[in-house]
Amino acid sequence: MAENKNNKGRAEAELRHRKGLGAWAKERWRKFLVALKRRPQMIPLTVFVVAFLFYSLNLMYISDTTARIQGNGMGLAGFVTMLFSMLSFVCFLNAFPYRKKPNVPMMVLMYAMVGIVCAADLYYNNAIWAAITRAENPIKVTEQTSYIAFAEYYLRIHVIILVVGVVLTLLLPVYSKWLRKIKTSVDVGDNGNMGAIDISGEA
Repeated sequence: MAENKNNKGRAEAELRHRKGLGAWAKERWRKFLVALKRRPQMIPLTVFVVAFLFYSLNLMYISDTTARIQGNGMGLAGFVTMLFSMLSFVCFLNAFPYRKKPNVPMMVLMYAMVGIVCAADLYYNNAIWAAITRAENPIKVTEQTSYIAFAEYYLRIHVIILVVGVVLTLLLPVYSKWLRKIKTSVDVGDNGNMGAIDISGEA
């Protein structure tokens, strides 16, 4: 009997623990949605950060490719990508000040810088293609120079991520309205006298 009571007590304690974890996860998710409703521009900004990190983590393939091919402007293209990627972050943050209307000139400047980054990536890929298809002394992609193929592939992925970020930025007014429709209020019981308190920060 004592053992059965102990097992029942442990089961009840585990059930309370699971309910506590569920309530904690639900509250964390609610707070995340509240923050997202207040600053929906964090969605495209996150995509641009992912694009920058993706490029940076694969920079060794690009550096090795530049050293192997030594095409005109390849080193400059890599420098331009890094520089304007960082500058585009600054423009993005200034384009969407907290609780203020978007800064249109900064948005235009941000789009221009992202366009420059895409153009630099495409130029670099064209330089790779020209080097491996030229008639005289073409660069052969072998097992030892496989980094060239990786560089070309990763640059294409980088451009795709940037395009996704631009599309999400352009569609920001659309899904911002959808986010505002999500209920993030907390029901507070006080003998039936108190209703829901909305902490979404919306006016």
